[in-house]
Amino acid sequence: MSRLLELTSDAVQAVRAGRSLTDVLAKAPPAARGGTQALSFAVLRRMGSAQAVRAGLAPRQPPPNVEALLITALALLWPDEHPPYPDHTLVDQAVTAARKRMPAAASFVNAVLRRFLREREAWVSKAQQDPVAAWNHPLWWIERVRRDWPEQWQPLLLQAHLHPPMALRVHRGRGTPQSYLARLAEAGIAAHAVPGFDDAVVLERGWPVERLPGFAQGDVSVQDLSAQRAAGLMLGAGLPPGARVLDACAAPGGKTAHLLERAPDLKLLALDADAGRLARVKQTLDRVGASAELKAADARQVATWWDGQLFDAVLLDAPCTASGIVRRHPDIAWLRRPEDVTALARTQAELLDALWPLLKPGGRLVYATCSLFKAEGQHQIDAFLQRIPQDQARLDPDSPGHCLPLPDNGAAATAVAAADGFFYAVLHKRSP
Repeated sequence: MSRLLELTSDAVQAVRAGRSLTDVLAKAPPAARGGTQALSFAVLRRMGSAQAVRAGLAPRQPPPNVEALLITALALLWPDEHPPYPDHTLVDQAVTAARKRMPAAASFVNAVLRRFLREREAWVSKAQQDPVAAWNHPLWWIERVRRDWPEQWQPLLLQAHLHPPMALRVHRGRGTPQSYLARLAEAGIAAHAVPGFDDAVVLERGWPVERLPGFAQGDVSVQDLSAQRAAGLMLGAGLPPGARVLDACAAPGGKTAHLLERAPDLKLLALDADAGRLARVKQTLDRVGASAELKAADARQVATWWDGQLFDAVLLDAPCTASGIVRRHPDIAWLRRPEDVTALARTQAELLDALWPLLKPGGRLVYATCSLFKAEGQHQIDAFLQRIPQDQARLDPDSPGHCLPLPDNGAAATAVAAADGFFYAVLHKRSP
């Protein structure tokens, strides 16, 4: 276990230094990757509390690797209904890990952790007085969510620390949710369909994808319910046969594949500015048996990739803070900075301005972000509609708007303890 604790504290230290947990885990030993991810998630969901207690127990900041080990151990020693290890085991292994890294720090680590155990109730109570420790988000993040959602900010912050459900998208060319539920039952996997989501099933607990019937063959894909809404909004009441469609920021390709599963005759161009991430789109399409034209390009630089022919529909799943999917990526809240919101909102506006002229009259543009922040959602769309002539665009009154990850956010969301946080707007281009 000390090795796993070392790997986890290394991951925590990397996140605190500004590195993505996904990138860190990709370099972890394959045999330890799953365990490291599970422990890292647990620590990051409690990092505000652990950092505050570390500062109280050891006011003089220790070296970064020792501090990361202490934060990791303190988070895992936090009162929990299902602790990963017994307290004494975790302390012993943390001391062993410290002895390997910095022998002189072993007694210090032992003293700090044992004092925490003796005084745990008092330290936990004290942590609740500090908003960062109480909500386990940076203060600027807490304040922005509170400002944007004054009635819902507390459950939104709490929801971000829950384990998300595992939702699947059934390839409608290969079956239905009902037929796939029967296949899951044969495999001993409990799941249910979700009202209002024609292609979705939700598992009662997570399973490795290789255990899912037909996953390798593309019969089913992993995709959150909120992300599954994009295809229906794009296709609407139907597009003309062979419609030209642009997926402007396509990676990793889940929405691209869903569009082609539902409408295989689309002439779809999938762009992404990152050639490496675009390769993932191809892998996704190959697995589900779909094809599209792929181009590595910045969608804002229209002259570098556009052939001059207008599109019937455009999907702009814009780069964003990803503040709506923290429960799936708990490092996000600790990696983002306030200035990131401003920079990303500027990029989103540039994308909207660049792509709107490429849409045919009568066509639709679906704008999406996996963000809770209004600056990346409703405020972004309001500002765009102010920039263009009033007779040129119409916001669909049935646009979902902000889809909040709250248990009471509709019957379908309640059934799965809430879908991810998203924003959707459907803009129709008026005919002259």
